[in-house]
Amino acid sequence: MRILLTNDDGIHAEGLAVLERIARTLSDDVWIVAPETDQSGLAHSLTLSEPLRLRKISDKHYALRGTPTDCVIMGIREVLPGKPDLVLSGVNSGANMADDVTYSGTIAGAIEGTLQGVRSFAISQAYAHTGHAERVVPWEVAETHAPELIRKLLNVDLPEGTFLNLNFPNCAPDDVQGVSVTGQGKLDFGMTVEQRQDGRGLPYYWLRFGERLGNFAEGTDIHAVKNGQISVTPLKLDLTDYTVKDRVAEALGLGVKD
Repeated sequence: MRILLTNDDGIHAEGLAVLERIARTLSDDVWIVAPETDQSGLAHSLTLSEPLRLRKISDKHYALRGTPTDCVIMGIREVLPGKPDLVLSGVNSGANMADDVTYSGTIAGAIEGTLQGVRSFAISQAYAHTGHAERVVPWEVAETHAPELIRKLLNVDLPEGTFLNLNFPNCAPDDVQGVSVTGQGKLDFGMTVEQRQDGRGLPYYWLRFGERLGNFAEGTDIHAVKNGQISVTPLKLDLTDYTVKDRVAEALGLGVKD
């Protein structure tokens, strides 16, 4: 089995090293094409106005000056000797759940793998936000539990356009309370803008997350991870809201269509 790895935290991220160790429990044919620098929050973006610079670091390890989406395209179309059987994106530093999946470069890696016709999983590790400068991420949780979980998920018959989003809870590996197959939750927060001044007194701005409250309803990804469970969420590329198609057609006088 040939596996392509990518992430959005960059080629030197600890989570990518963790992901490689996970992948090597599944196969010896593991390739890495990851961003040269941190690409967090860029979602499913492409680099169209600048060239893509590819740097070979070592055998089957490449850094690309581009986004996670660029990395998967380059990996499949240019770098690998043949199409991979699996794309793994992560392990992200921090969970990717609820509304965050729309921002996440980690999710984007799995999206692009799916668009390229390859089974794809996004993998993220939750950690506690303490407010201190140094974050402590319990990578050992994903590293302990992901290999067996992925082996089982490889047997799932996924429909075209569907990928899996895996989130591991912030706890010790032995304290994990099982696995839950979940739906995408909903956070109640807004982005805020913080204004600062540079050395010349001119304003500049930082985007900041507001208070991250939410409806932690049972059956959602955020509920599962908060309660010490591994969350597995099937996500679809088809964004069509089929529940309102008939209403839109009726409003336009087009009649109801299947």
